[in-house]
Amino acid sequence: MRRNSPGRWCPLVQSLLLAGLAGAAQAQVESVPAPLASQAAPLPPVDDPWKVDIYYENDTRYRGQDATGSTVGLSKFRNTLQVEADKKLADGWAFRSILRGSFDGVYRLNSDQFGRKAGGPITLDSTGGPPPLPHGGGAVNKAVVDGLGLTNNAFGFNSSNPNAPGYNPNEGLRVLGDRWHGRDGGVAFAVPVRPCDTDKRGCDDFGGYGDQDRSDLELPEFNERLDVLREAFVTKTFPLADGKQMFLKVGKQQVVWGRTDLFRVLDVINPVDYSRNNIYDELQDIRIPMWIAQAEYRMGPSETMQDRNLQVVWNFDKFRANNLGQCGSSNVILDAGCFFRGMRNLWDNGGTVANFANVQPGVLLATDFGPGQIGLRKVHLPEWNLKNTQLGVKYEGVSQEGLSFSLNALTYRSQLPSLRGGKGAQNSFTGVTQTDAQGGWPYLIAFDMHFPRVHLIGGSMDFEWEAAKAAVRVEAALTHGEEFANTLKPELYSKNRVFRSVIGFDRPTFIPWINPNRTTLISAQLFYQHIFDHEVKQMAFGRAGMPDWQDNVIGTLLIKAFLANDRVSPQLITAYDVRAKALVTAPQVDWLISDKLKISVGGNFKWRDGDDRWKFDDCRSCNPFPPFTAPIGDANPMTPGSRGLGGLEPLGRFRAGPIGTAWKENEVFVTMRYQF
Repeated sequence: MRRNSPGRWCPLVQSLLLAGLAGAAQAQVESVPAPLASQAAPLPPVDDPWKVDIYYENDTRYRGQDATGSTVGLSKFRNTLQVEADKKLADGWAFRSILRGSFDGVYRLNSDQFGRKAGGPITLDSTGGPPPLPHGGGAVNKAVVDGLGLTNNAFGFNSSNPNAPGYNPNEGLRVLGDRWHGRDGGVAFAVPVRPCDTDKRGCDDFGGYGDQDRSDLELPEFNERLDVLREAFVTKTFPLADGKQMFLKVGKQQVVWGRTDLFRVLDVINPVDYSRNNIYDELQDIRIPMWIAQAEYRMGPSETMQDRNLQVVWNFDKFRANNLGQCGSSNVILDAGCFFRGMRNLWDNGGTVANFANVQPGVLLATDFGPGQIGLRKVHLPEWNLKNTQLGVKYEGVSQEGLSFSLNALTYRSQLPSLRGGKGAQNSFTGVTQTDAQGGWPYLIAFDMHFPRVHLIGGSMDFEWEAAKAAVRVEAALTHGEEFANTLKPELYSKNRVFRSVIGFDRPTFIPWINPNRTTLISAQLFYQHIFDHEVKQMAFGRAGMPDWQDNVIGTLLIKAFLANDRVSPQLITAYDVRAKALVTAPQVDWLISDKLKISVGGNFKWRDGDDRWKFDDCRSCNPFPPFTAPIGDANPMTPGSRGLGGLEPLGRFRAGPIGTAWKENEVFVTMRYQF
């Protein structure tokens, strides 16, 4: 279902921002679900004044050449107005709200790249065959195979008749992955890249994004989930016997469990909006607030502890996925949104797939597919009910020696999608549709998107390491229920347990040549991930199984100095993905011109050590309909399953990671922030 256009919310936003904060507060209470609104309504007014802060920010970014050799140009022109308001209410209650509205002009100022003029006609490769062919002109198509007398010929779609159903013309398109890698002999297909009010092909709700019009992209907070209301919650502390307390916090909010930057281990209660600026914005700015109730039992000290708390968190909001970015926008982490949109277009309208049909050894031809043959069939978003809400418990304490720690448990819906394949499609060679009850066709490249239930247990601690004059932060989590792509499974996915951990060191250090009178902050982190029961095998043409690395480490380093009485602050952030061999460095200088005006200048630049290590099985050789789809000359043509033929698309993105897939997104920026 298409999301409502943000235009209908503009009057509401104007009334919230311009009619005065008292009116804004009333509007926020009215936005709370009925049970909470009824509790908040009778609170009597008090004379305590509002505490209000208003901020304006402009973030302008310019991006260099992508993998096609073309200069992208302006990649962001985002203007943000944020109003933060606090007020003490009667009977010990307090109210906190944040209103945030943004307008990103890049979709008009650079419409050739990200707006209504983006994309164009494309061609797709055939290895060892004819020269690149246009979308809709596959070397293997309906005309070629009609003579075989097949019951249902899949090789054909409507690329030429706008008056016929499923019109899928060769316009407004890019080749999947062309921004981050060249043509490598792997599979590729057309991806529509224009906003969904201009081009509806491949548009679907992937969990809060993926079906956005230009106005949705320009005004991301003004949507039916009222993201303009970034925070709106009430708090109160109830005194109990023996000096204990009960703290309540109810409303739209962020719950921060983690102690890390850039990548999350425990901090998974709120989804994240990566479309705002990939992984490079502060988490507090890109977490998506949810309607949550917190209760914290503050037990105070004991004989062995300085402090003890028990927290229960209930996220009762409707499910929301991480926003990975709609294809055609400027930030599409892992290029995943383009993969989803292209696959959805293939299922709905058909399309041409590069280097697909194996007609003789060493020859792979661009192949046309009709609608309903391969691609993304359906998106299963969890509906709101008690079963789909999320519940977490955290016990935290501080020992007599000053060791702070927590023990965490959480049951939640995965904020990242799982693609489950192999069921419910029609056999192109027999015309028979096999249902889920019949088991489905194995190894078929047609998927449903799901968001599985995940259970997490973990903990954290931090302490002072006096010998090193450093603070140490540690987090660890074990999850059960996450799902990963796996081309060794007939359904093309597997369910695995995952262990993640991070250790961080923060040390203020005197570096005389930087500042002899002020310490420089040095902060380092090492993230580790291990996937249990990981599967990968060497097959006839290459590796098959799970593209995600069984073990991986990402290291980050922050060096931040303070000069000119702390008004100038240069910093350097570096992150390195060990298995992907991908590096990003982000230099930045913050200049506090006055107490109200700050300007930041910087950039982020990426490198990688080749991309061959990212290539992986793409299931072209999975032989779903033996012997018809067996590779030419295969020794076991009646055996389904992958032979390991692969390339960078579509699974190489999981090996390249968020740094590798963005390695050609080098950009510079200027940000201005003013407090009124």
